[in-house]
Amino acid sequence: MQEKKDAPLRSDAQRNRERILEVALAELTQSADAPLSAIARKACVGQGTFYRHFPNRESLVLEVYRYEVQQVADTAAQLLETRAPDQALREWMDRLAQYAMAKAGLADAMRRATSKQNALAGLGHGPVTSAVTLLLTANEEAGTIRPGVAPDDFLLAIAGLWQIDPHGDWQSRSGRLLDLVMDGLRAGAPGA
Repeated sequence: MQEKKDAPLRSDAQRNRERILEVALAELTQSADAPLSAIARKACVGQGTFYRHFPNRESLVLEVYRYEVQQVADTAAQLLETRAPDQALREWMDRLAQYAMAKAGLADAMRRATSKQNALAGLGHGPVTSAVTLLLTANEEAGTIRPGVAPDDFLLAIAGLWQIDPHGDWQSRSGRLLDLVMDGLRAGAPGA
């Protein structure tokens, strides 16, 4: 009996899937040619379980990318629950920088898995834009940033993250860049 594609996974199947994705991220970041069998073994799942979730390398790489983007996007709401809006925004930006550096490590694997680079960008745009919208709205309502900042403008302002060398001192460089963006967002804020 086959499971429906849209049916929710059983909890054990969901744990297996998440474990595979976590191991795949680490392995593919180290080597774009990481054998799928090694990923399955390190995730402690059998070949059958692995291929039920990911029938080929392309499906795995695309899902790692989608999974990572969703993880970053999901942190926006979590941060807003425990931090002031401007602190949540700045911390989320740091998490996005960490993601950008991990994505740089996956770039070769993504290029090999698919030649449809625009498809990759489309996978992440929705969740990231939703997260940015949530954070910007909370900050605008709190008066901690200037009014009227559009999500696309914000993303354009932080696009420099993807120009930073992930093998250099990326933490310091991204921190300085994101502090500049935050300073710009705060300029003209009603609460400033």
